[in-house]
Amino acid sequence: MQAATAHKVRSVRPVGSCAVLAELSGTQDVLALQAMLLAAPLPGQQDVLAAAETVMVRAESPAAARRIGRTLLELELVPPTVQQGGLVVIEAVYDGADLTEVGELSGLGADGVIAAHTGQIWTVAFAGFAPGFGYMVGENQALEVPRRSSPRTAVPAGSVALAGNYSSVYPRRSPGGWQLIGRTEALMWDLNRAEPALASPGHRVQFRAVRATVTLAPKPDTATEARPQRHEIASGLRVLAPGIQSLIEDLGRPGHSALGVSAAGALDRASLRRANRLVGNSASAAGVETVAGGLTVQAVGDQVLAVTGAPSELTVTTAWLATEPSEPSSPAGPGDSPEQRTVPMATPFALLDGEILRIGAPEAGFRSYLGVRGGIDATAVLGSRSADTMSGIGPAPLASGQLLASGQVLDSSVVGSPELQPDFPGGGVTVLDIVPGPRADWFEPAALDYLCSQDWKVTPQSNRVGVRLQGTPLQRSRAGELPSEGTVAGAIQIPPEGLPVLFLADHPITGGYPVIGVVVDHQLDLAAQVPIGGSIRFRAALPPERPSSEATSASLAVSRTKSE
Repeated sequence: MQAATAHKVRSVRPVGSCAVLAELSGTQDVLALQAMLLAAPLPGQQDVLAAAETVMVRAESPAAARRIGRTLLELELVPPTVQQGGLVVIEAVYDGADLTEVGELSGLGADGVIAAHTGQIWTVAFAGFAPGFGYMVGENQALEVPRRSSPRTAVPAGSVALAGNYSSVYPRRSPGGWQLIGRTEALMWDLNRAEPALASPGHRVQFRAVRATVTLAPKPDTATEARPQRHEIASGLRVLAPGIQSLIEDLGRPGHSALGVSAAGALDRASLRRANRLVGNSASAAGVETVAGGLTVQAVGDQVLAVTGAPSELTVTTAWLATEPSEPSSPAGPGDSPEQRTVPMATPFALLDGEILRIGAPEAGFRSYLGVRGGIDATAVLGSRSADTMSGIGPAPLASGQLLASGQVLDSSVVGSPELQPDFPGGGVTVLDIVPGPRADWFEPAALDYLCSQDWKVTPQSNRVGVRLQGTPLQRSRAGELPSEGTVAGAIQIPPEGLPVLFLADHPITGGYPVIGVVVDHQLDLAAQVPIGGSIRFRAALPPERPSSEATSASLAVSRTKSE
């Protein structure tokens, strides 16, 4: 008979300053806690993400995270009710490249694998990796097989796969290390549906074998908004040069972890809010995030703009409208001398019809934000206009010649006064405070001190997904793999080679590498401004108040006795 404590949360670990990680005894307890939190959210709860053996709860503040942690330890877990009629049937052709090998690994043979896969009901336990990618748990362990020793660089969309005791369908073409046993035409992720994911956590799935009568055509990737058409607009901006990478971003789309979608949004949230305040917008209005300067835009109609973030020279050039409205304005005619002026950072200014703004290379920091009165009018996806480079959701990167319409996301009838900007990382070392854990116990006791005693260099391989750091590698004290669990922006994940990756807004929502510490939430803006080649030093902060006075003496977790 199962012990009563198996139906309690076994431990709660802090995940930075605004999230906690509940550890549970198995998949059924994971599903039970997830269902309870979704049905009756706790005060201050923002998002819930179930994984293999854990449920991560994101809170609106550090105080809310502490309260939630205490409450989780007191909950009696009740198995979720199976919803009748909620069965998703997926037809599959079983001709995968790894079908024979899976037959050998399982001892079932190829035909036995097909029979075992179609002969049971699978339950989507959690989502991750990519939107629409659901980790499905079966009714038995007959098909438990390891991942491939060498991941494929590209797995076709629709591939039916196995890894560990999970099955899934790849919703889009992507790298992957799961064993491929078949393929399906089922569209696992479609933004045109009311519920984009065909199978979300808690759904039951039945696979049905069909014969391949025709070659299955690849499905269009609906995760990314199509390239903008270059039609005329009444008011907005024309992109003359996008720079290295310029993206439309707002404050993101939190609350969709169960779909496998991260919050994304502006990496330096304070700078975007400042730009919007200056032009009289709502804080949630979409602007342009640009990296390392070079963005050049031309006004279509008179505009009110503001540029915040990394301090840069802002040059405005007077231009004459071209005769063809579809063409950018030519800078000047023969013998003409275009007028130029500079405008200050963090100050609203007018860009008159036909005038051109160029953002120069940053003097410090890395990312600048262009606010336009009314906001950028882009198509909202799951409630946000943000581009997510990890999942491909949202607007594509800006392209030369693209037209950006201004919207109506206003908060005030007037523009704001100039504001002081904070200091941005320059040639020195940027210090970031971290909360240890949730998996610092996967490393030697001195590893945390070692992490914080050296300066880590930001490498060119860094992007919006994460900052890759170079230094002396850290060593793990544990072997094996950590079951996938939820991650947050600010998490410092340590892959096997020992070099940290600091997650930013477009990070994968789950990960299997241990996280030694998490940057406190209010310093994520600063972390996003450290330039390529810059240096970061971590400083360990005290972990948040532990959620129970009866916790064990471990400094990183609040646990019930593991032997119970």
